[in-house]
Amino acid sequence: MLNIVLVEPEIPNNTGNIGRLCVGTGSRLHLIHPFGFVINDKNLKRSGLDYWVHLDVTEYHNSDEWIAQIQDTSRVFLMSSHAEKSYLEIEFQDGDWLVFGKESKGLSEEFLARFENHLKIPMSNLIRSFNIANSVAFVIGEAKRQIMLK
Repeated sequence: MLNIVLVEPEIPNNTGNIGRLCVGTGSRLHLIHPFGFVINDKNLKRSGLDYWVHLDVTEYHNSDEWIAQIQDTSRVFLMSSHAEKSYLEIEFQDGDWLVFGKESKGLSEEFLARFENHLKIPMSNLIRSFNIANSVAFVIGEAKRQIMLK
């Protein structure tokens, strides 16, 4: 099972879509406060549809609380448009942590400095980033493909 981590998510529709994706792929969702919305927001439930009740989700008050329960930090992968290495160069494993930052700013420099594995999604120079829900879908899709082939 993959672990999808959203650090300080701001847009409820994105979080709802990612929650639905996690249910569909058998992944766990980890949400690190503060949020830009209330977890029971009607937009979150609308985008997550009736799948939200099936979601394996854990909320953390802050990043330290989340980090404290990780057993192997070498399996934590932070997504950043500034990273040098592509997510397509990684051999993913069951149980990996795939971490995505807030929609407006991504992951802070301070947060990025806490882990070594920074990955990017290759993209055209015409855009700065992909929508977070699309980014999660790219990475989960590749990780699940690799895990299923093992």
